[in-house]
Amino acid sequence: MGAYVTEVPLRWSDMDAFGHVNHARTVTLLEEARAGLLFNEAERRGHGGMAEGMVVARLSVDYRSPVEYHMGAVQVRMSVRELRTASFVVDYAVAAGGDDSVATAETLMVPYDLRAGRPRRLTEGERSFLAEWVLDPLVNEEQRIA
Repeated sequence: MGAYVTEVPLRWSDMDAFGHVNHARTVTLLEEARAGLLFNEAERRGHGGMAEGMVVARLSVDYRSPVEYHMGAVQVRMSVRELRTASFVVDYAVAAGGDDSVATAETLMVPYDLRAGRPRRLTEGERSFLAEWVLDPLVNEEQRIA
């Protein structure tokens, strides 16, 4: 299918003393975008179990330019890679205010059994859903070069 694209509005409280969106708030914006994919879209397609337990095991963000409140919103493009039995990576490309790349990020996601208090394997349905968001490797390479 390709990338999942969503828009996340900026809030006044996202700004810091320097007049731009604080780095920690950028992580929150990524979290909101990811919830749109892994919880809302997954539930819409009959895979609501992801909302019952999914944790971030690793997070990496590269900030390219500041995001300012007057930009109104950020557009977040997400795709999945390294889809494994019990983990997957979500890649993010963040755009705002006409700037195609204000940040890029990745999160290593692990499905989690809240009752047992431990990681779990992805279900076949979850794997199938996530596989829809894996980009063609050649397209991924072209995007890295651009």
